[in-house]
Amino acid sequence: MNAGSIAVVVPHHIEMPSWDLYELSIPCTVFGKPQPDLADPWYELRLCSTGTGDGPPTGDALAFRTRHGLADLVGADTVIVTSVPDACVDDGVPPPPELTAALRRAHDAGARMVSLCTGAFALAEAGILDGRRATAHWMHTAQLAERYPKVDVDASVLYVDDGDVLTSAGLSAGLDLCLHLVRRDLGAHVANQLARRMVVPAHRSGGQAQFIDLSVPAADDEGLAPVLAWAMERLDRPLTVADLARRAAMSPRTFYRRLQAATGTTPLQWLLNQRLGRAQSLLEATDLPVERIGELSGLGTANNLRHHFLRQIGVSPTEYRRSFPGHA
Repeated sequence: MNAGSIAVVVPHHIEMPSWDLYELSIPCTVFGKPQPDLADPWYELRLCSTGTGDGPPTGDALAFRTRHGLADLVGADTVIVTSVPDACVDDGVPPPPELTAALRRAHDAGARMVSLCTGAFALAEAGILDGRRATAHWMHTAQLAERYPKVDVDASVLYVDDGDVLTSAGLSAGLDLCLHLVRRDLGAHVANQLARRMVVPAHRSGGQAQFIDLSVPAADDEGLAPVLAWAMERLDRPLTVADLARRAAMSPRTFYRRLQAATGTTPLQWLLNQRLGRAQSLLEATDLPVERIGELSGLGTANNLRHHFLRQIGVSPTEYRRSFPGHA
């Protein structure tokens, strides 16, 4: 397991809008703060700017200065590109040529390339996404597909892991992707512990939709919480809507209506989501055979597990496991 060095590129020239701070803070929080009890050494993070200059920022922008420039991208193990300026998306202004040239050099040198939200426009302009599946915030995927027809744009997913090139949707999906990188590099246990410290979900698979049905109640529901906890402890056993309704002391129709109102999904889809989540955890953290994981997660046979993985997550269980080399 290896953390490596990460260069975060801020495509704004000197100034960046204040609303982009959240996105910049994601890689800084995930990779920039040493976590010696989880992995030592931790990542080496450096922020790289597209230019230097003086003078106060204008409007709601913030001045951005760092001692690292585009030349520092070469040599990094991973290069992360945050969102490009709005003009690159809304007005068709291409990202700075010096930026795209630096990204190509880093990619040619073997760096893993990552974009958050509209940072995909910079990777696409550099030709790095040609022939690859990629994503961005759903509000901008149409422009991305139109402007870069060689890119296979998927507007529905949270993030795309294409091996040495990864792209994410906007805002919280960028956090999902950064935690996914930690899982790939340092294993599921480290990523889970880090997510716990950040008080965020440990893992959302990239294949999940940007618009997603909730798997747990959005608000406290004293009538549902105990039965859902009971079901989570018995995912490896046959469970029906009637079983859950009986446990909740409700009629099946009432239980169906209450669960759908609380989670946005049906009881059977809720069960499937939880079983897929259990299977993902087992694939990430153990070397158990796929057949056994199908049994423990309640998805049955290996063929049934593969069917649901391909349909819901977009990859086979074996392919999914390859992304997490640090098995317990």
